[in-house]
Amino acid sequence: MDVRRFTRNHRSATVVAAVTAPLLAAALLALARSDLTAATDVLVLVAVVVLFSATGIRAAGLAAALSAVVWFDVFLTQPYGSLAINDPDDLEAAALLLVIGGVVTETALWGQRQQAALSREVGYVNGVLATAETVALRDQSEEEVTTAVAQRIREVLHLDACTFAPGGRLDDTAAILQHDGSLTQGGRELNVDRDGLPVDSAAVLPVRVAGELRGRFLLTAASHVARPTLQQRRVAVLLADQVAGALHDRGPAPGRRRE
Repeated sequence: MDVRRFTRNHRSATVVAAVTAPLLAAALLALARSDLTAATDVLVLVAVVVLFSATGIRAAGLAAALSAVVWFDVFLTQPYGSLAINDPDDLEAAALLLVIGGVVTETALWGQRQQAALSREVGYVNGVLATAETVALRDQSEEEVTTAVAQRIREVLHLDACTFAPGGRLDDTAAILQHDGSLTQGGRELNVDRDGLPVDSAAVLPVRVAGELRGRFLLTAASHVARPTLQQRRVAVLLADQVAGALHDRGPAPGRRRE
């Protein structure tokens, strides 16, 4: 069973467990507090915080950290059974527990974001390679090639639809995805990261062969605001270049095919 997926699907239960687990741990440590040092108590409670930080749920990690501090104070510092702390060393240990818990939570989340970004990059590369293989197969028609590439572009940019239109000319009023991944309209660069792709019209990804327009992908995101990153937009351009190479090798542009 995928523990991370399970906890994310049961966020409320995970947060409740994050609050409860330090209570149980501190209560058990209190049974042997005469034999354990404050450092040992802190390390055990930090381990509990790390466990919930690893779920990728910030609320669970922070709840575990706060709960650990409270129950460390109640069960493991004098006067026992209250939130008062008389010993400066115990106060320092409680503060360190809170700081360490917060740092561990954010570090775990950062690591997961990096892992997710790496997984996306690997997915993009695999997608480009798979598309290149499709283009390289001579038994694939031009229509099949453009269909496969359009589907891949739709996935990469999180579009509602991607359509290839052969030949024609570019609409001067359309938003155009340039070869460097920027999006321009009427000579002005649009802020895709902030505003996303147009929702009231299709953006255009030109396919040129030796400087000649041979077709264009129409990028439609009408039902939601799609904000593909610059990297994703560059991957889409690279995929369109695969079609340009195929059209150069195979001759006239194919008929229009809708996804």
